[in-house]
Amino acid sequence: MRKSLLIVIDYQNDFVNGSLGFESASKLEGKIIDLIETKEKEGFEVVFTKDIHEDNYLDTVEGKNLPIPHCIKGSKGEQIYGKLKEVASRHLIFEKETFGSLELANYIAKGDYKDIILCGIDTSICVLSNAILAKSASPSSNIFIASSCSGSGDLEAERIAYKALERVQIYKL
Repeated sequence: MRKSLLIVIDYQNDFVNGSLGFESASKLEGKIIDLIETKEKEGFEVVFTKDIHEDNYLDTVEGKNLPIPHCIKGSKGEQIYGKLKEVASRHLIFEKETFGSLELANYIAKGDYKDIILCGIDTSICVLSNAILAKSASPSSNIFIASSCSGSGDLEAERIAYKALERVQIYKL
């Protein structure tokens, strides 16, 4: 029997109420917790990603194009936000230094997943990047974005992201 996977992307302090936070981000917390509980009861495996940067972030390619220090290793900003921090401590967490996680994609490629659901922050950047990597790693999987559990501070970019994802057969739930 094929497995199913839920991936919670970058629900970290800096993306919720820190340097790259946005007003509606904190409202996702309860929805993500409910989704995790529901999907665990359905037998889904659950994993998390964390964006992690070093002190030299502003000297990196990403830092030069997005010059807002965030998720610096060891800072409060890099920690999983709110009650999800405890939930995440019971699951595998993939640390990544850029938008998508190659380590997560390789993990997905070794699994046999029927369905993969992603949620978290930012829909138009890291959720999008990891969804496309998941599709590449497991082309026979059905891949979805839990839109009620995902968000972006830029609603126009989020709309465009969903349109692009649909073109590569990744759909909103």
